[in-house]
Amino acid sequence: MSRRAVIITAQGFQDEEYIYPYYRLIEAGFSVDVATKDKAPAFGKFGVPARPTMRTEDLRASDFDLVVLPGGFEAPDRVRLLPEVQEFIREMDARKKLIAAICHGPWILISAGVARGRKMTAYWSIEADVRNSGADYRHKVPVVRDGNIITSPHYNNNGDFMRAVIGYFEESR
Repeated sequence: MSRRAVIITAQGFQDEEYIYPYYRLIEAGFSVDVATKDKAPAFGKFGVPARPTMRTEDLRASDFDLVVLPGGFEAPDRVRLLPEVQEFIREMDARKKLIAAICHGPWILISAGVARGRKMTAYWSIEADVRNSGADYRHKVPVVRDGNIITSPHYNNNGDFMRAVIGYFEESR
């Protein structure tokens, strides 16, 4: 059975935090969807296209095993404002499905209200946001796993981040 993943993003994502997880998931046998508001095309800071396969309005936790939330401060700031994404993240968390966020991606977890009491890392500039949300911020670590939430601070940590994501599913076999 193929596992299903969705990457949720918007204009201005960090190219490396979208493209590396996208192809790594495909390589690991996942079916990967890309969700954007109104299925609008989005481009990374350096021009990498995210070709959406679905609208954020159509996200259903029952359809996915994993959600990836790339960083780049602009895209997560846009995505976290979408009520349907907040609800999707809350539903994924309630079902204990994997939520993986990198760089500024944890902003989306904060806005969805699922960060409180969790161990997390993120890009250093949002440390105060993570702490103020009630999460236990972990500084200078490449990846943090707390149950069904995996976070990483920077695309320099893509290898560790995606090993943790793929490893999560290998453990459950």
